[in-house]
Amino acid sequence: MNGAGKIIARFFKRYWITILVYLFLIGLYAYVANNHLINAFLFPTTQAICKAFAGDRYIMLLNLIASLSILVPAIVISLSLALLIGVIMGMNRGLRDALHPVLYTISVVPSILLSPFALLLAPNFRTASLFLIVYESVWATVFGTITGIMTIDRRYLDKAETLELHGFRKLFRVMLPAASPSIISGFVNSLSGTFVMLVYAEMYGAEYGMGYYVRQNAMLGLYDKTWAGFIFMIVILVIIMQIFEKIRNRLLLWTM
Repeated sequence: MNGAGKIIARFFKRYWITILVYLFLIGLYAYVANNHLINAFLFPTTQAICKAFAGDRYIMLLNLIASLSILVPAIVISLSLALLIGVIMGMNRGLRDALHPVLYTISVVPSILLSPFALLLAPNFRTASLFLIVYESVWATVFGTITGIMTIDRRYLDKAETLELHGFRKLFRVMLPAASPSIISGFVNSLSGTFVMLVYAEMYGAEYGMGYYVRQNAMLGLYDKTWAGFIFMIVILVIIMQIFEKIRNRLLLWTM
């Protein structure tokens, strides 16, 4: 068996139960919808959903690009703020003891509650969306960064002293790599909420985007396209989550 065959065999050996569960869910929906055992308007047949997906695949791709054009800058801003705040607080116990309760209090405020203010006060929809997505995603990464910096193995710090690494060299070569599993864990935990906030924002103010596509077709009563867009969003979210999960697992192995 060649290399590709071994990879496929390992994949099916590991996920065969998962695959069976997905096939069962798909088959159950197909049986119920195709035999009109449930509201045929809200739950179109699998053939109609597949036809809608094939017909609108380029439109969905365009909406995906529109969503990523907001999501990627928001994630970059969120990570930058999280690292800045988390590193400063993680390295300074006095500052951490004073400000940690304040950050925790702010973080528990749901970003959806701030959406009316953001949409009314921001100069445009894009700025409001960036603010809401950053607010949703930054806190888990901040706390992950603080925890990661606080719990760095003393051996890494001793080696840094031995090599006479100080300041930014110590930070970027020793501290952040050592704390990266905790940072990535916080970031991964925030991803699902980040997508929720992105979709919410797109549903109520965007002209393009995955959330806009689903809402627009639902308002028009085109539920075959609504389901196609919904499934497309889930697939994209799962792929992105799995990518970062793999990165986190590799970092965990690297730091052990």
